Amino acid sequence: MLFQSTEIHEAKEIILPRHKDERGSFGRIFDRDMFMDHGITCEFIQFSISRTKHAGTLRGMHYQKAPYAEDKLVYCLRGAIHDVICDLRPESPTYMKCQGFHLSDQNNRMIYIPAGCAHGFQTMEDNAEVLYAMSNIYSENHACGIRFDDPILGITWARPVSCISAKDLNWPPYAPASLVD
Repeated sequence: MLFQSTEIHEAKEIILPRHKDERGSFGRIFDRDMFMDHGITCEFIQFSISRTKHAGTLRGMHYQKAPYAEDKLVYCLRGAIHDVICDLRPESPTYMKCQGFHLSDQNNRMIYIPAGCAHGFQTMEDNAEVLYAMSNIYSENHACGIRFDDPILGITWARPVSCISAKDLNWPPYAPASLVD
């Protein structure tokens, strides 16, 4: 595994080795010791999968508030996605910075997202499947989100949004701590 720093403090882009032969391929997506060697010490306790029918669909931008804040590991099993992280941690040196990544079943990359960052993705192909590992259980009372088109954060999406849930469409704009006080 190759761990690369990103523009977001503590987030990592992870390139997975893929061993190929006449049968197909094999690769490891998690190795606790290797993750710990790169500063990722959380325990992943919940795994989820999303399947999205149509290209252009947007899911996000989601996060959970403490005490249910969660680290995430995101990997595209089928198709391709434009994955976005926004740092919402006021104490972080990259506070309010957003970065996008291209994840696909072909490039064998995944993203580690630290707790306190909002996350979302847009499908680039029909029938995309995304695997998530989370370090905390889902808590409906702590689930939050911000608008995908928030003018303060200025997220750049790969294409026009063709489908989004009513819930995701109705998240409020982000209120930075500096504007709330």
